[in-house]
Amino acid sequence: MRFLVTGADGFIGGHLVEQLCARRHDVTAYVLYNSFGTVGWLDHPGLRDREDIRVVLGDVRDTDSLQSAMVGHDVVIHLAALIAIPYSYQAPRSYIETNVIGTMNVMEAARRAGVARVVHTSTSEVYGPAQYVPMDEKHPLAGQSPYSASKIGADQVAHSYWSSFGVPVTTLRPFNAYGPRQSQRAFIPSVIVQLLSGAESIALGSLSPTRDLTFVTDTAEGFRAVAEGKGGLGEVFNMGSGFEISMGEVVEMLSDISGRKVVVTEDPARVRPESSEVERLWSDSSKIEGAFGWKPAHAGRDGLYRGLEKTYAWFRDNANEAGYDSKRYVV
Repeated sequence: MRFLVTGADGFIGGHLVEQLCARRHDVTAYVLYNSFGTVGWLDHPGLRDREDIRVVLGDVRDTDSLQSAMVGHDVVIHLAALIAIPYSYQAPRSYIETNVIGTMNVMEAARRAGVARVVHTSTSEVYGPAQYVPMDEKHPLAGQSPYSASKIGADQVAHSYWSSFGVPVTTLRPFNAYGPRQSQRAFIPSVIVQLLSGAESIALGSLSPTRDLTFVTDTAEGFRAVAEGKGGLGEVFNMGSGFEISMGEVVEMLSDISGRKVVVTEDPARVRPESSEVERLWSDSSKIEGAFGWKPAHAGRDGLYRGLEKTYAWFRDNANEAGYDSKRYVV
């Protein structure tokens, strides 16, 4: 099968491309243009110079480059998005332009190209604070940050193209992914980088919120399973580990894995506005298991610990610390 993956240069995208190549699919990686010619995690040694990956530099905000890249593909997996919640407070318009209008452009290009399947990426942040747990796909939506609002808009645009034009789209709603190669802007890499620096104390945001943390290879496997599967058109599927844990407990796990006990201080710059914080996220992923057979390999507390061990080991490798800086808060 011929796959077009938007946002292939990102954290989840790089892992997904690896899995698709392992399945011997042809992959076109649609990567955000930059004047340095860099392609994000596709420069990783396991992916660099592969003949079964075609890299196209473009921008989902540009209809012409998307349409050109889309032609001749069977499946589109749409990952490209602005995802950093703190930056969405500073530049909300850019999130609307990239996430909402960009998604409309992807759907329109897929419609014109006549692709057989589109997998659109949502986020658990669209749910806002849990009104009940675990949260299934019927849970109400609440845009509590410009980011989450833009993703709600993107989800509705994707669904409208199924309802209005018959574009064969399925929406995946991953809960918080973590693992090797994640940006330092995320909580777990921020903790690990500071632990590895030897600092006596580490600066973090709020430790009370709970999250459903999903190891990135499990997340990528879910995208692959849906992309290769049948059915589920016009539907939304949650994808999480089915386990809720507080950020404070995650710090304790990482301290245990690293063998280091540190003092944690709260950095006000890392704390969301009070009314924008999402205190609980916990996925009910039974729907995707029933439809596509997906189950996380790193489920429950033991699975999370194993995933954190793998993540810590990757960051501990000096070759993998390039670009990470324990003294800097990345928005």
